[in-house]
Amino acid sequence: MTLWIPITLAAALFQTLRFMLQRQLSLGTLSAGGATLARFMYSAPLVAVLICAYMYASGQAWPDFPLAFWVYGAIGGVAQIVATICVVRLFKARNFAVGITFKNTEAIQSVFIGWIVLGDGVSLWALAAVALGVVGVLMLSAPPALANAGWRDMVNAASGLGLAAGVLFAVSGVAYRGASLSLELGDPVARAGLTLGAVTMMQFVAMVVWLRWRDPGQVLAVWAARRVAVWVGLMSMAGSFCWFLAFTLQNAAFVKAVGQVELVFSMLASVLIFREAISGREWAGMAVLLASILLLIAVI
Repeated sequence: MTLWIPITLAAALFQTLRFMLQRQLSLGTLSAGGATLARFMYSAPLVAVLICAYMYASGQAWPDFPLAFWVYGAIGGVAQIVATICVVRLFKARNFAVGITFKNTEAIQSVFIGWIVLGDGVSLWALAAVALGVVGVLMLSAPPALANAGWRDMVNAASGLGLAAGVLFAVSGVAYRGASLSLELGDPVARAGLTLGAVTMMQFVAMVVWLRWRDPGQVLAVWAARRVAVWVGLMSMAGSFCWFLAFTLQNAAFVKAVGQVELVFSMLASVLIFREAISGREWAGMAVLLASILLLIAVI
């Protein structure tokens, strides 16, 4: 087994654990913003220390950070913050597995973003995968209590949050790639680490300023919940590092395909840990959406 596969499996597992912890924090004393801050508060300082140590140990000179790096990083950071808040809020409306499945629509929505923003060509097979994904999203959109859901039932706050999260995560991924590629470094690990370190620090500062203005009690609440919140930061850092490392070892399409195991992890967590009920339509919708994502990745 090649090294990138277990690294990708670890990344998906760490990401699932992080969202599980954020879900628990958001159902307790923290708001969606507070649960999001926990991710950056306890990871940004550690990421900064580790990348500095890596640069020193590898004997590399620090690169120039062009304006494009900061612009891409800021766009990606804000998009990721809002996307994470959407997912955490979605956990209050729907079960954990459905929330994670909605988040993973980023693979489908990135096709439209690439087509609209970059003018990327779209094959017929890619369009078929997107169409199949739309069917899966529609199956998941209506609340499970509605046995015979109509079109109006599929347009609700939960589905809106899920689709918004998918779009924003897709935007953040494109922006992070742009930031990383703007650095003139031959070492992909250094490029990824410097981008991760700079972005998480910007996100940490931005979230503290925002919450101090809009919801000042949440900053202290995140500190008070540090016994759990610190694990959110550690899982976030470990997951991000594994994703970046996997992308340096293998084609991104293959990494994303294996990374869809996150949906399996989320289903297991939803049923075995959170004891949530998943309706037959939700199971079918998740299966259809997973099939569409794998088909899309296969034809990219």
